[in-house]
Amino acid sequence: MSKHTHLTGLDWGLLLMRLTLAFILIHHGAQKMFGVWDGPGLSGFGAYLGSMGVPMPSVSAFLAAAAEFFGGIALLAGVFVRLAAIPAGFTLLVGGFLSHSGVTEREYPLSLAMFLFALALTGGGSLSLVKFLKKS
Repeated sequence: MSKHTHLTGLDWGLLLMRLTLAFILIHHGAQKMFGVWDGPGLSGFGAYLGSMGVPMPSVSAFLAAAAEFFGGIALLAGVFVRLAAIPAGFTLLVGGFLSHSGVTEREYPLSLAMFLFALALTGGGSLSLVKFLKKS
C-alpha cells in the first residue's frame, strides 16, 4: 500500500461526524464529570440519576460521564473510535429514553446515539491519528 492515499468523501464525512460528536460529547461529559459550563458535576448528576431510581447512581453517573467525556476525546483524536463509540452511544440511548419524554425531546440524544453506532460500525476513517501513525 502506498504512503499516499486518495481521500474520499467518506473520509471527510467521517471526520466531520467524529469532530461534531467529539465536541458535543466532551462538552456534555465535562458538565457531568467536572461541573463546568453550568453542569451538575458528578455529585449533582448522581443525585439526579438517583431521583429517577437509577441503580447505583454514583457509579452510573461516573460511567455515563466518562463514556461521554473520554469517548469524545477518543473521537477527536481518532483513536479507539469503535471502542469509544459503543459506550457513548449506549449512554445517549439510555439517556434519551430515561430523562427525555416525547419525540421532540428524544430525537436529539437518539440521533447522536445512532451516529455513534454508525461510527462503531465504520471506524474513524482515514483522517484519524491511528491511520496517520500507521503511515509513519
